Amino acid sequence: MPHHTFTLNGKQVSVDTEDNVRLLWVLRDLLGVTGPKYGCGLNVCKACTSHINGKAFNPCSVPVSDIKAGDEITTIEGLADDSGQLHPMQEAWLEHDVAQCGYCQPGQIMAAVAKVKAAKAEGRELTDADFDDIRNICRCGTYFRIREAIKSAEAKM
Repeated sequence: MPHHTFTLNGKQVSVDTEDNVRLLWVLRDLLGVTGPKYGCGLNVCKACTSHINGKAFNPCSVPVSDIKAGDEITTIEGLADDSGQLHPMQEAWLEHDVAQCGYCQPGQIMAAVAKVKAAKAEGRELTDADFDDIRNICRCGTYFRIREAIKSAEAKM
């Protein structure tokens, strides 16, 4: 069976699994990381949004064979610092009481963090177009609170 090694939330991990297994199932079923949620498996709902090398991606649509030994995967579990201090985006989510059912929230937060980091790397603040580009689906419809939390966290990141 093929052997796959990569960094997950700051720690080197290895798994033995077939090359065509989607990374989401490797994370959830083989490594016990359940923050990224299964929603559609088609890269549409984005409930599984995580980061690969600092950029948002959806592990439901990526075979584990596409992940290289030098790749760094970060899930919601790896967002807080080593002391357990929440990331500013996580704090903003709580301050703005964003979550209702909570299912999509890990993916929403990870997409928001990546979007803010990308804008800051370009030396600018988020625009309406940036917000429109975040395509994560929230079945509870908390989009207004999501947007307000992102704006609040942007100032702290």
